[in-house]
Amino acid sequence: MLMSLPLWGQKVAVRGETVYTMAGAPLADGVVLIRDGKIEKVGKTAEVKIGNDYTVLSGKVVTPGLIDAHTVVGLAGYYNQPHDQDQLDKSSPIQPELRALDAYNPREKLVEWLRGLGVTTLHTGQAPGALASGQSILVKTVGNTVEEVLLDSAAMVTLTLGSAVSRNYKSPGTSAKGVAMLRTELLKAREYQKKMANKDISKRPARDLKLEALAMVLSGKLPALITANRAVEIMTALRLANEFGFRLILDGAAEAYLVLEEIRAAGVPVIIHPTMARPRGDSRNLSLETAAKLKQAGIPFAFQSGYEGYVPKTRVVLFEAAIAAANGLAREDALAALTINSAKILGIDRRVGSLEKG
Repeated sequence: MLMSLPLWGQKVAVRGETVYTMAGAPLADGVVLIRDGKIEKVGKTAEVKIGNDYTVLSGKVVTPGLIDAHTVVGLAGYYNQPHDQDQLDKSSPIQPELRALDAYNPREKLVEWLRGLGVTTLHTGQAPGALASGQSILVKTVGNTVEEVLLDSAAMVTLTLGSAVSRNYKSPGTSAKGVAMLRTELLKAREYQKKMANKDISKRPARDLKLEALAMVLSGKLPALITANRAVEIMTALRLANEFGFRLILDGAAEAYLVLEEIRAAGVPVIIHPTMARPRGDSRNLSLETAAKLKQAGIPFAFQSGYEGYVPKTRVVLFEAAIAAANGLAREDALAALTINSAKILGIDRRVGSLEKG
């Protein structure tokens, strides 16, 4: 596996008995040449000249760095103490203006731990549990400042449907109330969007960060990541996306296997609920075969470590791929869901997810 190490100013050749480029067929006895942190060449060792000034690393298997498609690492930390638990603000159930950018800690111990397991890219942000919890970010797992690790400062606006919201807030108390509250704010954002487009600047309203964030979803600038585990919430998420015309990525989707045709018809990808999390509440009907069934239905999917309110604050995303591979998913497809397919869902496949020149 290509380790996420600082490679600027270095020349490195990574050899593997098998190199999975994710851009073509696996290479037997392959090599990846890296110069100054960028891939210079990929090919079979017999066909690639390795200069004497290259540091040669060897292993049995070489893959692209792994991607954790949804986590709270960097906002939630190793110690499970108030000072490092910054993943969910409970003052209001609708706060899409909150930016993970302003809370992410790249020096968090869990980031280093994940990097040691081959995870080089994180999609992280506020935890599920609010109707609108904030704006997620995409980061690399090497670097000491947010600016240094950032791939995307605003990746998605994160929303939640289901019972978790009523557990965290006095209102909404029911699912229907929560959806009504979301629809109300989306309608306000639509009006705000129209008014802000007025050519006469003097007639534009004062800047509203909440409505501005939702307007980015309505305009298509950002997708909405909706955590919805029960089939009823999944269908509600699809209905909201259809009503307001926004791009949707389903998160969790523990009961996705019950509404596969509807998800496929909507053209919506899924970031699967981690099976390592305890099945309870809205996710109690999760299936270990969901990944295989999504693949069979032609629905794009990725794996995540997810979040649960106890130590540890992250899991091993490799475990999720292994469970899926043991329950009907081909190993190659499991690896793709950790690399190139995850990158495509997150919109960063030109930068990560495969081993290609550049």
